[in-house]
Amino acid sequence: MKKYFHAYISGIVQGVGFRYFAYKWAKRLGISGYVRNLRDGKVEVEAEGEEGALKEFIKKLEEGPLGAVVERVDVNWGEYGNRFIDFEIR
Repeated sequence: MKKYFHAYISGIVQGVGFRYFAYKWAKRLGISGYVRNLRDGKVEVEAEGEEGALKEFIKKLEEGPLGAVVERVDVNWGEYGNRFIDFEIR
């Protein structure tokens, strides 16, 4: 079943390759959406795809790339809406 989530990742998540890391895993898992840095130091992710793939993606976001220190991942689930064509870094 396809689902959607909107997440904010907190910690040392900027300047460590987090966006590229998220992009790589989203592409590998067949997820569409985007990842971007926010001014407050967090990273924002919106994603759509199969529920199992999204759960695996969240696990990867909780790990983060080498050099990142992920303190928190706040996830809000929602209904799939076919909002995105691909996954991109913004």
